[in-house]
Amino acid sequence: MIFSILFEAQLAKPTRERERQLLHDCVEQAVFAEEIGFDRIWAVEHHGLKWYAHMSAPEIFLATVAARTSRIRIGHGVVCMPFNYNFPVRVAERAAMLDILSNGRVDLGAGRGGTIQEMSLCNVEMDRTEAEVEEALRIIASVWRNETFEWRGKLLTITAPEDNPPLNVVPRPVQEPHPPLYLACTRPTTVALAAEYGVGALAFGFAGPENIRTQRRIYDEARSSRTGDRLVSTVANDHFSALCPTIVLDDFDEAVAIGARGQRFFGEAINHWARGAAPPSEDEESTDSVAVMADAMERMRGQVERGELAEDQFSLAAAAFNIDHAYGTYETAITYVEELRDAGVDEVMCIMQMGTVPHEVCLETIRQWGEKVIPYFRPNQ
Repeated sequence: MIFSILFEAQLAKPTRERERQLLHDCVEQAVFAEEIGFDRIWAVEHHGLKWYAHMSAPEIFLATVAARTSRIRIGHGVVCMPFNYNFPVRVAERAAMLDILSNGRVDLGAGRGGTIQEMSLCNVEMDRTEAEVEEALRIIASVWRNETFEWRGKLLTITAPEDNPPLNVVPRPVQEPHPPLYLACTRPTTVALAAEYGVGALAFGFAGPENIRTQRRIYDEARSSRTGDRLVSTVANDHFSALCPTIVLDDFDEAVAIGARGQRFFGEAINHWARGAAPPSEDEESTDSVAVMADAMERMRGQVERGELAEDQFSLAAAAFNIDHAYGTYETAITYVEELRDAGVDEVMCIMQMGTVPHEVCLETIRQWGEKVIPYFRPNQ
């Protein structure tokens, strides 16, 4: 297994000053992750979500981290691929530039974009997002594999003017034939799509290891039955990464309390932007967030029983309120990672930078993973 960290630049109680400090803190955490032994960082892309993620220009964040590191891989987890977020050729140009300047360390994930709020901000048509993500992946892979480029697809036609030379897209990435491709997977259907496309799966992990085991089985079944007709490139990347929420401190109870409060912010933010609930609570940190999270789960179960919330919506929303994760001491994290390993993950993708988690706690969690958790699984290194 390899070990990575996901950055969303989550921000509670947003102000301009706190936003600026947060982004600098994320860079510091990413640089420290290389020093302590992590293999990769990932950065999300979200737009206009004031009470949630402020990572709207991940290519700049990743370039900043690349300039201050030399080994750790630099991942887009993910680029919003619908065309009005990011035109496919521009994605290929930017990622290739980053691949060159990082000396071949780039990974590129694709996603539809998180919410109707973001789609409205960028004039994205929801009904077209899945098709646009697929075509964007095919375009990007084609751009990188060929010296000259033209495209005649279902949604886009990109050709040189009549009598002009063929189109060129520069620069060319270092990795050949191109940087590895991934797909964000929040539902079983997208897990299967990732396998059919021949790209790595970035699996939503808040439902816990058993759910990850199920997603891994879906991925493997789709991979074993694929004919190659839906592959987006000439090379496949059959890599399965699972999200691992974690806070690790010497004090078990303190770690659980901080983790539950951070994940409470995460869950409340998702429900605000996706389902119109109130913005995340700004209650004092002393609030018993463990109890709050359990109560939220029960309330959502009641909504399902009353027919107010569909079962598939409940599964995704409730997962964000499940706090049975790697919150505790380093022994807790080791046990949790063993479960993920047994579920078949190739990569443990840690998330600790949740809205209310202090910078110092993120750094301590990274340190404990680097000094105690990762070495447990790499005894000969």
